[in-house]
Amino acid sequence: MKFSPSTIALIAYGVVAIIGGIIGFAKSQSKASIISGSISGAGLLIAGAAAAQNQEWGKIVGMAISALLVIVFIVRLIKTKKFMPAGLMILGGVVTLGVAILPS
Repeated sequence: MKFSPSTIALIAYGVVAIIGGIIGFAKSQSKASIISGSISGAGLLIAGAAAAQNQEWGKIVGMAISALLVIVFIVRLIKTKKFMPAGLMILGGVVTLGVAILPS
């Protein structure tokens, strides 16, 4: 296993997505938060684990999930005008994409 910066970023963003989903559910009983956070977070964790095993598809899938989350949260930020959680997830996604694009 090779834990490159991109692998670590994918795994960290996955953990943040899962925790964010749990917090969203705990604060507002939002089933959508826990479902979307769990699915996207699990996808990022799986992608990060695959990337750690030098499987190129893991990095590609992780970047796709990160890009999708950035788009979703940009829309949410525009709609709600609240930094939390949208702004945090946008920043995390942009950082993850930036690190993942760099050669490992």
